[in-house]
Amino acid sequence: MRKRRSTLAELNWVGSIPFFVMHALAVGVFVLGWSWTGLALALGLYAIRMFGVTAGYHRYFSHRTFKTSRPMQLLFAFLAMSSAQKGVLWWAAHHRQHHKRSDLEGDVHSAKLDGFIWSHVGWILSSRHDATDMERVKDLAVYPELRWLNKYHLVPPTVLGVSLFLAGGWWALFWGLVFSTVLLWHGTFTINSLTHMWGARRYATTDESRNSFLLAIITSGEGWHNNHHYYQRSTRQGFYWWELDPTFYALWLMSKVGLVWDLHGVPEKVRESHKQPRPEPTPEAPPIATSSAPPALT
Repeated sequence: MRKRRSTLAELNWVGSIPFFVMHALAVGVFVLGWSWTGLALALGLYAIRMFGVTAGYHRYFSHRTFKTSRPMQLLFAFLAMSSAQKGVLWWAAHHRQHHKRSDLEGDVHSAKLDGFIWSHVGWILSSRHDATDMERVKDLAVYPELRWLNKYHLVPPTVLGVSLFLAGGWWALFWGLVFSTVLLWHGTFTINSLTHMWGARRYATTDESRNSFLLAIITSGEGWHNNHHYYQRSTRQGFYWWELDPTFYALWLMSKVGLVWDLHGVPEKVRESHKQPRPEPTPEAPPIATSSAPPALT
């Protein structure tokens, strides 16, 4: 299929310098020498911040699959943004656009239409996608603290970096921020790219979304991407017990102590629908649940 655009020509090379510098610094592991303790720090912060991305950016802010209090909403936003993946409103707005036009003209990161490199990383480095479409996140934009964080999106990763430096110097800064963040970026980006190229398709969706156990391990449960595109309302993306979904397990535990609530499940008739004959043409996936009114927070 002919590509829609020249992705290389659209990259914001100047604005992307920090991204490339982080990758260059991450290679410093070969200069500084290997450290198992450093790797443990990097992977620990990878796991914590991946939860911020998957539970915060994705399942809460983009899809509103559960409810929480206003202080916890702010904590989810701060934790997610410590991953250095731009603002919470920016992230949610672009993700909602992706679902609305998944693998169709208008999708911001379609591997099918624009190839692996663009869907994996090119789109986020393009100046075309710098702005936040507030019309897509009216339900979130009513909160001034979220608008502030979205504007000053470098504050959370900066706070993390300074904290690591004060606690353990350059060693902690390198392993806990630089090396861990580069791993986190590419772990997250596999959902935009590889889960639309590689894996199994249980449900007949209108896009190329696929399920992958390996990517579910890497992304704390986000690898069940075909499940998710078929029924976006569910907090749980691993629809069956054998489909590993650590993000859901953590949210379930949080719900038991009242930190989150109203976790949306998967109706059995939805989960088992792939076993039934489907009419043609295949209907589109259920729309993302959004509202122009603010959610009920306490």
